[in-house]
Amino acid sequence: MASISQGHSHPHPNYHPPNYKRSGSFDILQPLRRLVDGIPVKNARFAHLLCRVIPCCCPFERDINLFGRTYHVPALCKFNPLYDEVVSLRFRALSFLADECGEDVTKYIC
Repeated sequence: MASISQGHSHPHPNYHPPNYKRSGSFDILQPLRRLVDGIPVKNARFAHLLCRVIPCCCPFERDINLFGRTYHVPALCKFNPLYDEVVSLRFRALSFLADECGEDVTKYIC
């Protein structure tokens, strides 16, 4: 009986990481992504504003009761092409408040 290893030594041809871009593909939003990623968080007031304005979870996900049936509306935020960059900006703001300012950020965490 052959032993089964925990990892694979060969690549899977159909697997691509989540943000996989084909080589040579053009991303029209790349300058905007770079702009959002480059926003510095160096001010506590600005960090608090970001944490209040950017929600910690998708505001669109909910259950709707209609005519005695419950319908689930899934999280739609991942359809936003800048979702990862905006979430990263919020995380940088939370980290700044906690690490640099020594503040309790539990009120901003869902």
